[in-house]
Amino acid sequence: MDASVLLASEDADDENHRDARRLLGGGDSLATLDLAFYEVANVAVRAWRDHSAAHRLRERVAAVGSDGGIVRVEPSLLTDAVTIAEEQGISVYDAAYVAAARASDGHLVSCDVSDLVSRGLALLPRDTSPGQLG
Repeated sequence: MDASVLLASEDADDENHRDARRLLGGGDSLATLDLAFYEVANVAVRAWRDHSAAHRLRERVAAVGSDGGIVRVEPSLLTDAVTIAEEQGISVYDAAYVAAARASDGHLVSCDVSDLVSRGLALLPRDTSPGQLG
């Protein structure tokens, strides 16, 4: 999953909140990039101005990681991300999540409709079912 799912799980006003919480609380094996630590903290601190939310989000990312679900950047992942970014016209950040999902033969879950979901690169949290992800 990308950082947007983690952020939606914290933001009760986000339309994906309930489904993001369900996904995080379910039994599926989940993974995210180490980049998610920075992305969620940045939004919580800079946009929301909520240091408590930053702490809670850091704990959520760490919980995903405690199950072996933190994907670290490696040269091959970055190479694939650059290729995907160029092909799709998206940021290398978003493309890195796509590359990681492809490398693990998994599904990327994101709340980013404009750059990922609408292009068929990710599923919304509501479009996942228990057991589908791992």
